[in-house]
Amino acid sequence: MTPQPPASSDSPEPRPAGPPVERIKLLPTLGRDRLPPRVRAPLHRVRLSLLPVLQCSLAAGLAWWIATQIFDHERPFFAPIAAVVSLGLSLGQRWRRALEVAIGVTVGVAVGDLIISVIGSGTWQITVVVAIAMLCAVLVDKGPLVPIQAASSAVLVATLLPPGGVDGYHRVIDALIGGLVAIGVVALIPTHPVLRARRDAANVLTTMSDVLAEVAEGLRRMDHERLSEALENARTTQAGIDALRSDISGGQEISRISPLHWARRSRLDRVTAMADPIDNAVRNVRVLTRRAASSTERGQKIKPEIVDLIGQLGHAFDVLNDMMLADPGQMPDQAEAARVLRSIARRAKPELVEGSALSETVILAQLRSTLVDLLMACGLSRVSAMATLR
Repeated sequence: MTPQPPASSDSPEPRPAGPPVERIKLLPTLGRDRLPPRVRAPLHRVRLSLLPVLQCSLAAGLAWWIATQIFDHERPFFAPIAAVVSLGLSLGQRWRRALEVAIGVTVGVAVGDLIISVIGSGTWQITVVVAIAMLCAVLVDKGPLVPIQAASSAVLVATLLPPGGVDGYHRVIDALIGGLVAIGVVALIPTHPVLRARRDAANVLTTMSDVLAEVAEGLRRMDHERLSEALENARTTQAGIDALRSDISGGQEISRISPLHWARRSRLDRVTAMADPIDNAVRNVRVLTRRAASSTERGQKIKPEIVDLIGQLGHAFDVLNDMMLADPGQMPDQAEAARVLRSIARRAKPELVEGSALSETVILAQLRSTLVDLLMACGLSRVSAMATLR
């Protein structure tokens, strides 16, 4: 047999063996890949909304039952309304929403009862009541939901409900019941505080891996159209970044409220620490891709060594994706992902662009910046990450 040449010290080392990473499936395996996108997207939205819908429906029914059976209120419709508005379908700021609903209802009912009992009900009276209720709500609290809830409550008092008396007092109690029930449902039937954020981050990392693979191939073939498509694909990741931040915020709230997930706070903290570096890495890849598209449009070829580095960086995004989906104890972990990134950093030498045109310099600079961001996502400080680059 022909002897194999020794491996270069800069070549990526093979990954250590370990338990395989089980990827999170976004839909049940019903041949979903065969479904058209117009069908897959709604099914995906429904699947993600199942638990929030269950929470809202249970909270509404429970709030009504408590208000009617325990507090003996005859028409406690503010209780289920407050529960549903407090929960909603989004996972973030539920504690804050519950507080805003209670404050808004209290202000709206108080203003409605006071004003309508004096000036009566009618067209101009509704205009006055809504204006005063919203202004009072803005004075009381800065939350965006408070003035809307105050206005809605004031309108109900001005049009459908008798102002003043026991009914006004009951409406405030019902709003508090709904908000407290909403918080209780989140604590007892919580969504997973880390799972959605991990999935969001993994989706973004996968997209970036695909983008860089297309960029490398487009530069090799001098295919401007391919690079333009890669740039458009890179720009679609902003929604994923926004979803990541929203789900991190919701996960932090759940991990504080629900005793079932107190032990997951440390894992959520690690995902939270990765959000900014991933966001910065995505922005750097967009700039890199735009410069690559511009260079091919001008007919400027990029050095094969730099193009190979772009392909290797795409592989590194794959490794980080696997790291994100891996459970504790599974490989790759942060140390393994950092090792892969360091092996690329050793090749990303400034000497590669000595005497080069601007496009090559910009591409290498963005590639090096992306390496720093990804190393920070692996737990390194910015100083340590920058020290890996020559």
